[in-house]
Amino acid sequence: MNYILALAGVLGVSMSGPIMAATAAPALSIALWRNALGSAALGIYVGAAQRTNLRALTFKDYGWTAFSALALAGHFACWITSLKLTSVASATALVCMQVAWVAILTRLRGGRTSRRIASGLAVAIVGVFVITGFDFSLSTEALVGDLLAVAGGMFAALYVMAGAKLRRTMSTTTYAALCYGGSALVLLLLCLATGQPLWGFSVWAWAGIVGVTIVAQLVGHTVFNHLLAVMSPMVVSLIILLEVPGAALLAGVFLGQTPPAGTYLGLVFILAGLAVVVTGQQRPDPAKTVSRPRRTTP
Repeated sequence: MNYILALAGVLGVSMSGPIMAATAAPALSIALWRNALGSAALGIYVGAAQRTNLRALTFKDYGWTAFSALALAGHFACWITSLKLTSVASATALVCMQVAWVAILTRLRGGRTSRRIASGLAVAIVGVFVITGFDFSLSTEALVGDLLAVAGGMFAALYVMAGAKLRRTMSTTTYAALCYGGSALVLLLLCLATGQPLWGFSVWAWAGIVGVTIVAQLVGHTVFNHLLAVMSPMVVSLIILLEVPGAALLAGVFLGQTPPAGTYLGLVFILAGLAVVVTGQQRPDPAKTVSRPRRTTP
């Protein structure tokens, strides 16, 4: 069941790049509204059915949620801007390199990565470059877009790792509603500071914003937030790599951006690397696992 949900999540986030690239609105404004609308939709449910969960949250929970929201805002601010400067395939490939950042951060925190898992990561990353290795432009604008996408991947790694910590005790909907709301607040401040318009967009632009909120925010991101309770941040980040070929193919269909020649071969590499990592994950020993009791239900 979890892998079916993962497939739905990949499909949702794969559509986000093409939709946002085609939406005639400033990048920060798109990021603000998709988070604000997503938070509002989930917040209605949380306020009506999960008030007990909210009252049970500690100051530490709110602190980590604020950190996660800040990382998510940084991810969107960098990545959506990159979509306006470089190709969807390049921006998506580089932002999805968050799995490499997750591995680095895990190592810095004292975690260990087995040779098998490291090999799987390497194979999957090769798949990314097979897809986009000849798609990077040398123009100054595209280079800035590529660098922003790399930064977006780093922020995404921080967001995923913080989410994995919070999902041990917070339900999916409570965490997502608070995180999206906090991210929207940060993005609102960024919009005001940079003079980005908050409204006045065309009907088609609003349609794009609502569309990306539904498919990418409420389905894609929320599914991955759910999976963080049952999968490691590394596995979730590897699954997100499937967004690379997905976005490339969808951009070819809807935006006329011809998918790189290696899209299908790259997909094989990514799937192979994912399989190696998933089968190489060590199952935790229940006798050695100590965790806080859950206060909520997913």
